[in-house]
Amino acid sequence: MAKNIQESEYKHFCTFLEHQCGIVLGDNKQYLVKSRLSPLMTKFGFESLSELLKKTTSISERNLRAAVVDAMTTNETLWFRDSYPFQLLEKDIFPSYGNKPIKIWSAASSSGQEPYSIAMTAMEHKKRFPTQGNVQILGTDISPSMLEMCKRGEYDNLALGRGLSPERKRQFFEQAENGNMRLKADIRRMTSFRQVNLLDSYALLGKFDVIFCRNVLIYFSADLKSKILSQFAKALNPDGYLFLGASESITGLSDEFEMQRCNPGIIYRKKK
Repeated sequence: MAKNIQESEYKHFCTFLEHQCGIVLGDNKQYLVKSRLSPLMTKFGFESLSELLKKTTSISERNLRAAVVDAMTTNETLWFRDSYPFQLLEKDIFPSYGNKPIKIWSAASSSGQEPYSIAMTAMEHKKRFPTQGNVQILGTDISPSMLEMCKRGEYDNLALGRGLSPERKRQFFEQAENGNMRLKADIRRMTSFRQVNLLDSYALLGKFDVIFCRNVLIYFSADLKSKILSQFAKALNPDGYLFLGASESITGLSDEFEMQRCNPGIIYRKKK
């Protein structure tokens, strides 16, 4: 593999990636491109990364473009990340809905840990408060390979060790035939998954009471952040909630939400 990516080639690829999925790489991220795309060189038979990048931006290379976007948008995640969003669901949001059904959207669900963590939280709450309304969870992602993993609901020991307590592993998982652990059917029934690009319209998804979109907006330009936040506001029911990442802010990007400090954590609520 060529050690370096030409600057002009890198800029061309950055423009392509932002147009395809909104991700802004910025300067000096050639190392990230090389690490993410190196496996595709073997898969598609390219001898150099330069050749792969040139083919990627060709209009006729649809399957290759999809594979490149998939590789560049796949991120590692963990169970019950940051913990406070799930505590807020348990202590404040679920009780406020009483016996009414709740729809939750995990936007950019990666390999499924976030939507399934939401489902586990909902089931734990339901056991303590049987009259709690049913919780329906939609997980979306741009990556077909991640969505397939989500739908299988199977994880190896390494993935299970990242944020999942032994008690929850015992309670919510069962042994799969291949040596992995599979989420039990009652958890999987609470969730559904579909492919969604956050740059596209969400109108066909319906309305939600809670949207999780954590540690995603950091990859977008300010204009695209504003567009996505506006679409989130339209997708939320009145007084609906939006969870962002701990380091993310909507200041200067949207006036459709009010920030609520929850100690710990911050949540955004759609204005009336």
